[in-house]
Parts: sequence; structure tokens; C-alpha cells
Amino acid sequence: MQYKLLSNGINIPTLGYGTLHISPAVTEKCVLDALHVGYRLIDTAAVYGNEKEIGQAIKKSKIPREELFITSKVWVQDAGY
Repeated sequence: MQYKLLSNGINIPTLGYGTLHISPAVTEKCVLDALHVGYRLIDTAAVYGNEKEIGQAIKKSKIPREELFITSKVWVQDAGY
């Protein structure tokens, strides 16, 4: 996996696994498979409706949380200052 150094000194994977259009019924397996083959950046959004299953997959993977990047989009009305 290739990484890009951010201005804060953290390396982020240059390739991520998107979860748009993955039904909640298969999300956990798909994300577990992605983590198993080496993905460390998982992209999601509240509107996808599968965040719970992504969390379950992350927990089951037993990969330390500090090794993962989870990106998510929020509705404008849910964003804070």
C-alpha cells in the first residue's frame, strides 16, 4: 500500500475502499474482505445506511484502530462548528 504524508505528519493510504451502494446485508463481509487484502482506508457516509456494519467489520478484523482511516461524510444539518 502506498501512503501520502499529510501536513500534520500522518501518513494516509492513497487507495481506499468505498462503501457506496453496498447493501447493509453484505457490508460486513465486504469490508472484512477489503481489510484482509490490505485496505486500511474505508470510506462511508451516513446516507449509505451501512455504517453500523462497517463498524462491526472493523471490530471483527482485530486490526488496531490507529492503523485504520475511516472517512465519512455528514449531512450539512449534522455538521457542527
